[in-house]
Amino acid sequence: MAFTLYYWDGIPGRGEFVRLALEEAGADYVDAARQPGGTDAMLKLMKDAGGATSPFAPPFLVDGELLISHVANILFYLGPRLGLAPEDEGLRHVANGLQLTVTDLVTEIHDTHHPIGVSLYYEEQKPQASKRAENFLSERLPYLGYFERVLAQNPEGPEHSVGGRPSYVDLSLFHLVEGLRYAFPNGMRANEEHVPALVALHDSVAARPRIMSYLASDRRLPFNESCIFRRYPELDRPS
Repeated sequence: MAFTLYYWDGIPGRGEFVRLALEEAGADYVDAARQPGGTDAMLKLMKDAGGATSPFAPPFLVDGELLISHVANILFYLGPRLGLAPEDEGLRHVANGLQLTVTDLVTEIHDTHHPIGVSLYYEEQKPQASKRAENFLSERLPYLGYFERVLAQNPEGPEHSVGGRPSYVDLSLFHLVEGLRYAFPNGMRANEEHVPALVALHDSVAARPRIMSYLASDRRLPFNESCIFRRYPELDRPS
């Protein structure tokens, strides 16, 4: 039976972290909101999931009778089933901790363009967004160095974030770099020389056959200004 992923149509967003894992594993899945009536079905589940607790927001995954919400929670579930998590239980929790750290950073990235409230348009909070983005680029973007240290300290080598084989965390770090390059190209160019192992990990994920095929397909949604990662040149560093 296919997995069913529910996320907003038209944007990569948080759903992309799950898509990448499903694509890398060659899993059979349905991207529900991209199907006719899929968004209505997603909204219905958010109001009443039947026997399961209704999810607060997408993404969420349905596998048989299970409904699992939140990116890190979904990947913690999928990882062992897709061969994208360490076999050691302790390392699985390490992977989950790293994914939760990615989640924290993604929230901060989102807040660079919506620092006051999600119900307001970007144009209604541009002065505050400018200050928030400046703070992010100077104080938070360098935190990519944490993942650089994680790679350097991996006993199995810096090719992977945890253990000795690809995991969903590697895929998520790939998407994190992709999104930051889109949103803050100048800021990332200035920062990437300090995280060579992270850049190398990004490049190795991009070269994986299934990921390469996915990136070239119409299943891969382009970044845009309705997404988490948004390109507003005025928020980036000068070129």
